[in-house]
Amino acid sequence: MAERQGGTKDQKVAKFDNFLRQFRDKHTKQWKMFTAPQFMEVWKHYDSDGNGYIEGHELDSFLRSFIASINSTDTGPEVISDAAMKDLKVVFMDAFDENDDNRIDIAELAQILPMEENFLLLFRRDSPVASSVEFMKIWREFDKDCSGYIEADELKNFVRYLLKDAHQMVTEDKLVEYTDTMLNLFDNNKDGKLQLSEMAKLLPVKENFLCRPIFKGSNTVTMRDIDRVFKLYDRDENGAIENEELHGFLKDLLALVHEDYDSGDLDTFKEAILKCCDLNCDGRIDKEELTLFLMKYAVLSGDAEGVSA
Repeated sequence: MAERQGGTKDQKVAKFDNFLRQFRDKHTKQWKMFTAPQFMEVWKHYDSDGNGYIEGHELDSFLRSFIASINSTDTGPEVISDAAMKDLKVVFMDAFDENDDNRIDIAELAQILPMEENFLLLFRRDSPVASSVEFMKIWREFDKDCSGYIEADELKNFVRYLLKDAHQMVTEDKLVEYTDTMLNLFDNNKDGKLQLSEMAKLLPVKENFLCRPIFKGSNTVTMRDIDRVFKLYDRDENGAIENEELHGFLKDLLALVHEDYDSGDLDTFKEAILKCCDLNCDGRIDKEELTLFLMKYAVLSGDAEGVSA
């Protein structure tokens, strides 16, 4: 972690009892522009359990610091009553909790704090990937060595691609800084590379269609639902879900039951799904096979009655 004023991390935290105050201008009380390393510093401070979210007590601590940081000195948590904090939290989360999960993820924090424009572009909140099929195509493009991971040099190429796609150019030093920061932010298991689920947080998909209630047992799945799912994944309209289409479908299924998964999990899941549903053993999923699978999935997920017309 970069030390801007010298001293150990403990010394620096002691100097800034309100951790966020150091990032405000002393005179205007406005936020200073956050650099990529400073953003990472804030994230690591408040995501104390390292699970990739600011939630629960972490969120309460962040909100109190965020609100009180405008003061020149610490005034104690009692200045903001519990009742007032509860009301402020509702307003705050209504404004910034975009996916309504009652916690703040990395990309949401990037919308809260004023960021370097080029670094902010890397979070792609305004242009999410259309589907997990497109995500898997990008994954295959940048996993050059087919290791099943996006390693540091591959992530650097990906960051360069995102900036180029936004018509922005940065120096090589800044590119390395952005890459190192993104790796530190999204590499939850600290193995120096990004697995599939970690990359999915960096490169969000517009919607996992399979998260809709109709596939969780709350309603009968209709043929119209199945047609929509099949069309979503059969991108080339050849009558079968295959290759990156199949991998995208499997990724969305995995994301329903696991927050942490890698390419090995995807391959294992693929083998199990094809064994169960690939009736003609061609390594693909056609509409009839998808219908049978979704019927089984809906019933196992709840009290769905099956498929209706």
